[in-house]
Amino acid sequence: MSGHSKWSTIKRKKGAEDARRGKIFTRLGRDITLAARNGGDPSANAALRLAIEKAKAANMPKENIERAIKRGTGELEGGALDEVTYESYAPHGVAVLIRCLTDNRNRTLADVRRVLNRGGGNLAEAGAVAWMCESKGL
Repeated sequence: MSGHSKWSTIKRKKGAEDARRGKIFTRLGRDITLAARNGGDPSANAALRLAIEKAKAANMPKENIERAIKRGTGELEGGALDEVTYESYAPHGVAVLIRCLTDNRNRTLADVRRVLNRGGGNLAEAGAVAWMCESKGL
């Protein structure tokens, strides 16, 4: 027998499933918000249409989708995402440009620095790497 309380077993399974779904919904909401920056109409914005289709496939609630679109178009406050670019050198002097989408620049800088240090790289000064690159596409 699994114990005296059936609820404790249900709670453990439900908690794990809810945490997994919450993580997925957060990522999908961020994708929708980012895509909605280029326009809140899915018929005119292919990236938004694709993000909404992915959210619906994951059974994301309609209210969450609408809230993410409003946040992306600026109708709702909160969760403003910034795009930051870090310049770095990987091992053997390989120049790397790192583009991040973040809601907290300080946390992202610490995370990027930790990953680079772990792999033997380091951050470079602004302009040390960017001059070697030419922006194409996105």
